[in-house]
Parts: sequence; C-alpha cells; structure tokens
Amino acid sequence: MTAEIVPDSEHKGLVARLPQPLRNYALLARFDRPIGWWLLFWPCAWGVLLAGGEGQWALLGWLLLGSVAMRGAGCVYNDIVDADIDRQVARTMARPVASGAVSKRAAWAWLGLLCLVGLVVLLQLRWQAQAVALGSLALVAAYPFMKRITGFPQAWLGLVFTWGVPVGWAALRSDGLDVLAALYAGAVLWCIGYDTIYACQDREDDAMVGIGSSALTLGRHVRAGVAAFYAGAALCWALAVWLLRPDWVALLALLPAAAHLAWQALTFAPDDGDNALTRFRSNRTLGLLLALACWVVGNA
Repeated sequence: MTAEIVPDSEHKGLVARLPQPLRNYALLARFDRPIGWWLLFWPCAWGVLLAGGEGQWALLGWLLLGSVAMRGAGCVYNDIVDADIDRQVARTMARPVASGAVSKRAAWAWLGLLCLVGLVVLLQLRWQAQAVALGSLALVAAYPFMKRITGFPQAWLGLVFTWGVPVGWAALRSDGLDVLAALYAGAVLWCIGYDTIYACQDREDDAMVGIGSSALTLGRHVRAGVAAFYAGAALCWALAVWLLRPDWVALLALLPAAAHLAWQALTFAPDDGDNALTRFRSNRTLGLLLALACWVVGNA
C-alpha cells in the first residue's frame, strides 16, 4: 500500500522515481498533486494584481513558494490529525501516516521544516502582510476538526484556503478594504463550490465514517448548491471590480472566468468520480482567468 501513488496524483512518474523514504514524504506533502498549491496561490495573485501589483514578479514568486510549502504543511498537519479516519476511507488509507510508512514524530519534523520555508517567505513581506498572514494560523489549526463538528466543513476551508487574497492585497496597500472584502468573499464561495465538487468522490466513505461534508449535506441538491456558490462568487468579484473601477467595460474582464464557472456547474455530474475530479482540477484554469482579470482591472 505505501508504495502506491494515489489515484488522483498528477505526477505519478516524477514522484514514483524517488527512493521510497523520500517518496513517502513527498506524498505526505501532496507534491504529487500540484492542484492544491495552485488553488492556494491564485488568491494570493488576485490580491496582488487587483491591488495594482503589475510587475511584482518577485513578490508573486515568493507567494508561490509559500503556497507550495504551506499547502504541504497543511496536508501534513491534516494527516497527523486525521490518521485514524484516513485508515477507514478507501481513497486515503494508503496515505503515509495512516499506513504507518511515516511515523507521527517524523511527520511533525517534516511539518516543522515546511513551516521554516514558510517563515522565510513571510519575512519577505511588509509587516502589514505578515500580520495578516499570521492571522490565519488559528483558522488553519482548527480546520481538520471541522468535519467532526459540522456538516459544512467546506465553509471553514473557504476561509482558510483563500486567505492569500488579504495577504496579497496587504503586501501592497492598506486602503480599499471594501474591494478586498468583496474579492475575498467571492474567493471563499468559489472554494466552497470546488471543494463540494471534490467531496462528491467521498460521499459514501464520509457517511460510513460519520464525518461532515457539504456534498452530503446538500444531498440531491448538490449540483444546484455548486451553481449557487459559483454564482455568488462571480457576483462578489463583479462587486470588487465595480468598487475599484465603476465602469461597465471593466466588468467584461470577468466574462472568461464567469463562463468557466458556468461550464463547471452545467457539466458537473456528482455521481461520476472522474467528472468531479476533472471539474475540480479545472479550477487551476479558473484561477488564471481571474488573475488576468485582476491584472487588467487593477493596472489599467
């Protein structure tokens, strides 16, 4: 079990070439699944670009490195906390901590190393952005427990996984908080939508283990729920654009992203695992489309 690359890995060949001990740590940090750090990075980029950060390549590079490290750290922490649950779920039972390939003590050490990388990135930001970034620690620490106490842990994930929006914004400016709030609200709704799609793959296992999930809570209305979250995200982003640049022409920059969300919602098949995984991963493209819109609107 420990030598297997999980079914939704994207870099099967790259990770599989690593010696087994190193492979275990790469899998623990989900380095085989880059979609996670793209989804963490794009909100950072949105905040920077809508704040007028054209040409801030060094800043974006640091935020990308921080996204890779901190997404890995979050996965390690989540697997330490959820080891007992992961052993009961088919898709997660082969994860390194759950399977015993990596001890919890070693996992904590790996977590510390990844956090050191995050600290290096944090020190590159101005103090306002540092303060905002540190403000997410309590949300991150609480996230793995949300599935045990609520039927909608995706809402908490939305708050955590899109925290890059205020970090990116605060890295450049301290005003325009109404714009920032609308951009962040849209990002949170977007995250709830795409993670609900992802959660559809685990509905049977989640129900058996007894943990909460928006896919379970929404039941037969899951497609409508995803569509509603995505529609709310698009409206919030439109509000952010309007507050920054009250011009109908500026709203046209959002059309490609809105069309992509509509495609996801209209073609999403909750009972088809491959369909759900493809729609989930396509949010990497959504992130790029919205980043381009933020670049155009924020720097025009």
